[in-house]
Amino acid sequence: MEKHSVTIDGHATSVSLEAEFWAELKRLAASEGLALAALISQIDTNRNSGLSGALRVFVLERLKQEAGR
Repeated sequence: MEKHSVTIDGHATSVSLEAEFWAELKRLAASEGLALAALISQIDTNRNSGLSGALRVFVLERLKQEAGR
């Protein structure tokens, strides 16, 4: 588990994520032509739970889409 500092809409916060989820978030942001902070901000806008959990669910859903499931 790693703690990362991020800024969302001008507010600093931190999220704790496993390194594998963090790496996938970076990859997904790059594949969409977004800065990592911009992708996290989008996820934050649409979340219904804690930010760390929302990031994990986002990564899982994207990986499932890529796998054709």
